[in-house]
Amino acid sequence: MYSGSESSNTAQFELPDSSIEALKWLALVAMTIDHVNQFLFRLQMPLMYELGRIAMPIFGFVLAYNLARPGALQNGMHGRTMKRLLIFGLLAAPFFIALKSWLPFNIMFTLLLATFLIYLIEQGGQKNLILCAVALIIAGAFVDYAWFGPIYCLAAWWFCKSPDSSSGLVWLGMTVLLWLCNLNYWACAALPIIFLAQYLKFEIPRLRYVFYAYYPAHLAILFLVQKHMPPFLYKS
Repeated sequence: MYSGSESSNTAQFELPDSSIEALKWLALVAMTIDHVNQFLFRLQMPLMYELGRIAMPIFGFVLAYNLARPGALQNGMHGRTMKRLLIFGLLAAPFFIALKSWLPFNIMFTLLLATFLIYLIEQGGQKNLILCAVALIIAGAFVDYAWFGPIYCLAAWWFCKSPDSSSGLVWLGMTVLLWLCNLNYWACAALPIIFLAQYLKFEIPRLRYVFYAYYPAHLAILFLVQKHMPPFLYKS
């Protein structure tokens, strides 16, 4: 896979910023639908579950795309992103634990791990690559989507840095392998959505912290709703 900070930026995959924002909003809606089904209806709504499978691949792609931007490493984007993911992941943790369980850690930590791995690869050097492998093996056992989520993000990042047949096939393969977590192939529906986004014109402003803050906020709301739902509505 790719290593080194800026050595392969000659033909990066590009999307308009407004398309990236549109993808984030779509993933946010899909995630909300999935969590309503999971935490209020106990996964009794199959269509809601299937729609929810596109959320992580889109969010993971958006993260990878932003980290693959020229100058991202030099501008400190990786460090800022890790700090935000850690803060809002910790804010979400009490509600996620109350709604689900201690393990796996919520999706913010999956994206945090992916960002850390990309940072190490960008730094280059044998020691960083070894640390990358160790971090993936150990931390991957504790995050949502296990090892497959961070590796998916790595594959998407590689494609964004160097969009060719090799990186594209690896990204496609990792998307298919999300079946091991989802037990269906609906994650693959994210790929045509991502590619179609570059051909559609959107006028969506960037809202820097909304998507970070929304995650713990919507889990808190779902926790309160679940707690006060009539027992006959909260299906077991």
